Amino acid sequence: MKNKIFMGIFLIIILIANVSFASYHTVTMNVVEEPVCTIELGENSKFEKKLVSKDLTSKEVTIQLQVTNNEKAELSNAEIVLVIDNSNSMTQSTTSGAMRSDVIKNSAKTFVTNLLKNSHDLKIGAVSFSSSSKKNEEGFTTLGTIEDATALSDLTDDVTTLTKAIDGITYAGETVSSYTNLEAGLTLGNLLFSSEKNNKYLIILTDGIPNVILDRNDVKYDEKVITATKERYHSLTSAGVKIITLLSGILEGEASVNDNYTYNEYIEQIWGTPSAPSNGEFYYIEDDAIEKTITEDIYNSLVPKQKTLKNITVVDYFPAEIIQNFDFAYVSEANIGTISPKVDTTNNSITWTIPELASGKTATVQYKLKLKENFDSSIVNKILNTNQKVDINYTDFDDKEQDKTSNISPKIKLAEPPAVLPKAGTITLISFTILASGLLIFSIIKLINIHHKMN
Repeated sequence: MKNKIFMGIFLIIILIANVSFASYHTVTMNVVEEPVCTIELGENSKFEKKLVSKDLTSKEVTIQLQVTNNEKAELSNAEIVLVIDNSNSMTQSTTSGAMRSDVIKNSAKTFVTNLLKNSHDLKIGAVSFSSSSKKNEEGFTTLGTIEDATALSDLTDDVTTLTKAIDGITYAGETVSSYTNLEAGLTLGNLLFSSEKNNKYLIILTDGIPNVILDRNDVKYDEKVITATKERYHSLTSAGVKIITLLSGILEGEASVNDNYTYNEYIEQIWGTPSAPSNGEFYYIEDDAIEKTITEDIYNSLVPKQKTLKNITVVDYFPAEIIQNFDFAYVSEANIGTISPKVDTTNNSITWTIPELASGKTATVQYKLKLKENFDSSIVNKILNTNQKVDINYTDFDDKEQDKTSNISPKIKLAEPPAVLPKAGTITLISFTILASGLLIFSIIKLINIHHKMN
């Protein structure tokens, strides 16, 4: 008798197991909504969480988290002309023992290499200036003409062409070592620019103060030189050309140029001071600061500040129903930063940390949620949020800490197919279940009756 009772209980367990197993295979999963969770992190930067793929047959969805920094941090659509002094004074030794010309040429080559490597739609040209070494028919050196400047390279984006041109600079002989026709350098440099409407820069690298101007065949430190040079600067800046001047090598700033000016007074008449320049930017430096000024200070003044997002922490929270009924697995690891290896069950979340995200970079990670075979049937016919919310903490481009959140989430739904009458002659799961249940109930009633009769 007991054996029959146990057999009945065993049949009930088998029936329940069969019904549960069948439920996983018969239930269907659908994506109800696919909204994209977007959190703005800057003018062109954002966080996105979205459903990127779904395999409804396998009852799984793939979700992507992505942080994109699209802020511009490059010098684009610009033309730069280097205007390099090649007077004989450039061959003097600096305090480090190197020739000033070598320090400036090497720094200029690093400067153009880094610019072209990190920027798009950028072209650079170069000219040199001092004075012409040509003789006229009477045997005198011709001064005060455009020939006091020489085109080294037309505008190009080819680094090799530019570095060779800079390396090829020659220096004027002793007879004209003190001749500096900056006006000619500015004029020829400006002629290299195209007619395209874009950003244009003249960068002057010199170790001398001008003493020659166009249309004047003599060498003097006077008001006419000051006025003509300043007017050339002003005409260029008025036309939209941005000018950066580096002046080095003049250590005797308090010494007299002539009866009217000290070096510093003459320099201030033309360029102003570094803190209050008369036109454009002005660097008045000693030789040991040449390399840093060219490769860092001038470079950084041209290229916009690197807009980098820092200390990004993304915490993605899941509803309890998702964690209890779906398996979590990464499809692809985070390409930048580190992320929790598994879901933290204390708060049902994963945490993604990105120490730094530079301009033009995108950080991405993907994971999938797959329905468990032993899922809780109470979630059937309910609309489920795949995610509860996402919190983001980060340091913005102004070094300010920011906190943002969003509860927008893709939504899924499980459903049982509607009951269908079985076809004649076909044994279906439903008919089997009904038959087994009927037999089980009949057997239990029979056993109970027999038990009563025996008592």
